[in-house]
Amino acid sequence: TREAARPGFSLALAQVLQAFEEIPLCSVLEQIKDKHNLEKVKKKLIRNAAFGNFFGVMALFQSGRLVKDRKALLESIQLLQQLAHHQAHLRDLPRKTLIDIMSEVPETVFEDVLFGVLQGDLASAFTSPDNLHLLLVGINKFPGVLKPKNLKKLFGSPTVVNEENIPRLVELLRSAAKSEKKDKKLPSVVFDLLQVSLKEGAFELFWKEGVEDGLLKEKSGPVSYMCYRLLGSALPLLSLDQLQMVLKGKVMEHYGEHVVTTQLPDRFKFAPEMEGYIDEFLSSCDDPERQMAVMIGFSTLTNQGYPVLSSSSRVVRHLQPVALHRYVEWLKDMFLRPDLDCCLDFSSNRQKQNKGNVNTAQHKIARFRKWIIHRLANMVEGPMNTEESLVMDISRFCFFHAFFETKKKTSQIQEANALLSEPIDEQTRVVAENYFFGLLQSLNTMTVLGDTAKAAALREKHIHGVTSDGKLWIFLLVEYANKLLSSKHVKAVKPFTEVQRDAWERTLQSLKNLQKNERKSDSAKVIAFQQLLLLMAIHLFKNQSETMDVLNDLLNCTERAFSKEPQKKKTDNTEPGWVEVMVEILLSLLAQPSLLIRRISTSVFVRICPNLSKRGLQLILDVLDPYQEQDEESAVVVMEESGKKMKSAQDTDGEGNEDSSDEEDTEEENDSGDEEEDEEVDDDFRGQLMNVLQAGNARGGDESDEELDDDAMMALDKNISALFAEQQKRIQAKKDEKDKMRKEKILRRDFKIKVLDLIEAFLTKQSENPLVFDIIEPLLRVIEQCMSSDSDKQEVDFLQKTANIFRNSLCRTKQYCRRVDALQEELHAFVERLVKKACKHSISSVALYYF
Repeated sequence: TREAARPGFSLALAQVLQAFEEIPLCSVLEQIKDKHNLEKVKKKLIRNAAFGNFFGVMALFQSGRLVKDRKALLESIQLLQQLAHHQAHLRDLPRKTLIDIMSEVPETVFEDVLFGVLQGDLASAFTSPDNLHLLLVGINKFPGVLKPKNLKKLFGSPTVVNEENIPRLVELLRSAAKSEKKDKKLPSVVFDLLQVSLKEGAFELFWKEGVEDGLLKEKSGPVSYMCYRLLGSALPLLSLDQLQMVLKGKVMEHYGEHVVTTQLPDRFKFAPEMEGYIDEFLSSCDDPERQMAVMIGFSTLTNQGYPVLSSSSRVVRHLQPVALHRYVEWLKDMFLRPDLDCCLDFSSNRQKQNKGNVNTAQHKIARFRKWIIHRLANMVEGPMNTEESLVMDISRFCFFHAFFETKKKTSQIQEANALLSEPIDEQTRVVAENYFFGLLQSLNTMTVLGDTAKAAALREKHIHGVTSDGKLWIFLLVEYANKLLSSKHVKAVKPFTEVQRDAWERTLQSLKNLQKNERKSDSAKVIAFQQLLLLMAIHLFKNQSETMDVLNDLLNCTERAFSKEPQKKKTDNTEPGWVEVMVEILLSLLAQPSLLIRRISTSVFVRICPNLSKRGLQLILDVLDPYQEQDEESAVVVMEESGKKMKSAQDTDGEGNEDSSDEEDTEEENDSGDEEEDEEVDDDFRGQLMNVLQAGNARGGDESDEELDDDAMMALDKNISALFAEQQKRIQAKKDEKDKMRKEKILRRDFKIKVLDLIEAFLTKQSENPLVFDIIEPLLRVIEQCMSSDSDKQEVDFLQKTANIFRNSLCRTKQYCRRVDALQEELHAFVERLVKKACKHSISSVALYYF
């Protein structure tokens, strides 16, 4: 349409005027005014005329020549002033364009040409947000013209921000907030007023009386969000003292209440936007003092002790090294000696109404400490250019307070150099344990830090989990743990028994022996045993009784694997070799809820793949066999039988249990049918009920209940109640048993999905190994069984993963076994067997896998 085409024609005219400077701007402007004469045009065409004039002025401005032609500039400004009266059609476009033009002109041109014609608009600055914006832009752009003396002549006061003007400014800012609420951005007039208040030295007055005691009084969403945006935008402009004032004020408290009360999914959440402001400030600021002020300010905005700032926020990656070290020290000090008085603490309205809610100092301290330990752990996880010394410092601190406590201050151990002002409660200690293992997972996957040539070489090899000198992070923590165990000044929260301490010492000795053998033996094999021994050693502090069995098996396996005695040739009846024992250990660890344990187990398996024997592989394949019943003593069912472990699986390592996220869906599928079956009244119960009724002389409906006396009636009621209670217990027991069976099935399937990762790793790393042929039939059996059964979502996931491994890792591998001379007869029989099965198969989609 003609209206939609106007911006295009305006831009075309601007380009023509820019290319042909001989065309006078005044003549073009006169033609536009004549063509779209606002005084002579008919009323119904006034909108078209207004837009015609507006886009004409826009074309002159976009040509870049307008600020050079004083006469055309003056006439254009006068035309825009005239167009501003047609607000119904043009809204605030003329005012915004006028401000844009004024921002481009030099100070001399403004003083000579525009100041006189704009005096009326500048004098009426307090009548509308647009006029105020015009004045503020002028003050910021032309301070030599709009001096206090001239301002006093314009509107009676030498400054904009003063006690007298605050009420009028508040009303204008409220109006600006509501007019731009859909844009979700800070109105320009507000930011310009902030700059002017700083220039006039009246920021404190503006903030306290204008923002906190003015704007925040109105309980309006747009106004509140404008205040939050003003806070975020102000951060780069403020001095250290001003930052500290703002970050302890009412806007911060108001913002904290907003974050806490907008947890529902359909509520607008400002927290991500505020984090963007903090991120932008920290990235642009190189002053450690101001960076620290902002980080501490947001870290001490607390809701009943728990900071509003996310403990996983990545903004710390922009901190200067000095500020980062100071922030870590501040966090550690606040953990040891929590100072709630320095926090801007608040409670939501619901929390205030809920008087039964625990709100003691101890409760707040516990909440604060949980946040701090998570904040520290996440600082290691984030992509920061952190020094190794700082990473180790954080790791030691988290480990110490998760598993140890100080008996007496000592300078020999940094973490024991200060005593806690309040003891750590048991729940906080458990949280610290979980966060520490999350930190350990981050260390295990961390790229090598440092700028040395050795560190760069390790990074090129994509080696993770080691320091720049090649030591495993977890090894350094085990060394530190041994130092703590040997100290008289600290004690373990869960002290080791004599047997457990012997296992610990034996583990350390095995690690020393492995280090000696690293150059002599297969390095991958050595590293695999090192990783697993170190992991089990650390886990000894968390689950001592559960870890001991695995650790003892692993130590025995290590001794056999690196024994100098020549291994005897095994027969089927001999005891299993170290590879088989290691596979059994890894399978038991895969059933653990810890993501760290599962990942290291998979990593260890990859390293021992070249040593895998036929019996070791068969142990893995037996897990996948759909026709082989699971042993009741298997690791999977043991995990299920312990309700305590099932509960811990939800929060171990702070990592979540992502692999069984579909558990609830699969459990609920057949509930309704089970309930109907359970609720059926069986014959035994009916007979028991008849016996009770007969014993109470109630043999039928012919006789009335009134024939029984009160004592007999009460006795009858008691017997019937007891009978129904017993029946209800039996029904509940049946439900519990079925629920347990469902959970065991889900857990077993979940375990099989994890075991498939081992199969995939073996096929990827050992595609030329003859043992690959032993994997084909078990995978086909899994596919056949899954496709012929009624499958829930978890079963479908298991089938898809198996099929993908079969097609991609097995059938489409680029490298395959070529050493088949000794296997010719077996392979011929194997292929013949597959062909026969494929021909007999009734399901064509399954038969295709055999080909």
